Amino acid sequence: MNEEIKLTLWQFARSFGWAIVAAISFAFAMGLAIKVFDWLSRGIDEWEEIKKGNWGVAIIIAAMIISVGLVLYKVI
Repeated sequence: MNEEIKLTLWQFARSFGWAIVAAISFAFAMGLAIKVFDWLSRGIDEWEEIKKGNWGVAIIIAAMIISVGLVLYKVI
């Protein structure tokens, strides 16, 4: 193989590796953020409220997920 192909394959593998690391990091951080949010709001069962159709709680959870995602996007 010539050097250009080796370099291209190395860059592809490195990009794929970073994508895997980013996906795992995002999943872990999102799970942790939701657990911390649940812990901080002890008196409210957010998931039960969402099942009941409470749009306010659903919007708060969605905003939290989007904001954590934006922070992670900037970090990763």
